[in-house]
Amino acid sequence: VQLQAFGGGLVQAGGSLRLSCAVHGLDLDYYAIGWYRQAPGKERDWVSSISSSSRLTNYADSVKGRFAISRDNANKTAYLQMNSLKPEDTAIYYCAADPSFGVFDSRVPPNYWGQGTQVTVSS
Repeated sequence: VQLQAFGGGLVQAGGSLRLSCAVHGLDLDYYAIGWYRQAPGKERDWVSSISSSSRLTNYADSVKGRFAISRDNANKTAYLQMNSLKPEDTAIYYCAADPSFGVFDSRVPPNYWGQGTQVTVSS
């Protein structure tokens, strides 16, 4: 099983980025996908997740209305569209997968984690 996040970079405040998560070794029809982030010196925080069917999504309050999660099971890829970025969004972003037909959040860590991608938002 391998999850790889990519698409990070340096962007000015107010800008946008789209992160992608490529998943190998899992049948995504049975897995929820989520995004987490870890800022320097802080714990890893849950950001968003999406159910296997894409019918359910949830977001941390800090990103609600600015970020949008989506997925393409046929291409085994999930996405995180990040708009109106703020300096406090600067972090390493990780994608994760959990065997579930629902969504997940910070209460239960997912089974599979991917490598992270750095997002830096300059003021």
